[in-house]
Amino acid sequence: MQLTQKETSLLKDLKEQEQICTEKYNRYANEASDQQLKTLFSQIGDTEKQHLDTITQIMNGSVPTMQAGAQQTQPTFTSTYNVSDTNQDKQNDSFLCTDSLSTEKHVSSTYNTCIFEFRDTNIRNVLNHIQKEEQQHGEHIYNYMAQNGMYN
Repeated sequence: MQLTQKETSLLKDLKEQEQICTEKYNRYANEASDQQLKTLFSQIGDTEKQHLDTITQIMNGSVPTMQAGAQQTQPTFTSTYNVSDTNQDKQNDSFLCTDSLSTEKHVSSTYNTCIFEFRDTNIRNVLNHIQKEEQQHGEHIYNYMAQNGMYN
């Protein structure tokens, strides 16, 4: 498989984004106060590492086969914080979630652009699969925030 210069450049950008996401979620899993949020960030971090590995494989000339219909299960969150809580733990967890949600919006948008720039249908399908997982991450974070009165 021969990539164009533009495709190679886009993959480098995606690789950098996935490296940042992997590092960010690992850090945030350690920084979060709520155990549910720690677990969520850890799980998302593991998936981001898989995305990084997939992008690296494409850069190295192979296109991995993605499992059709493989979707992450929607976690169910219980309220850790009351809507009216203003404690430091909630404020910190809210900041981590807001930043993570912003990151997911950006990364998903980057994948969207890249999907249109690749000529190989199989690569487009892989990038689309990853983009859907990024959107699921955003949904999981949003649901956690909504359950804990952090999203308004």
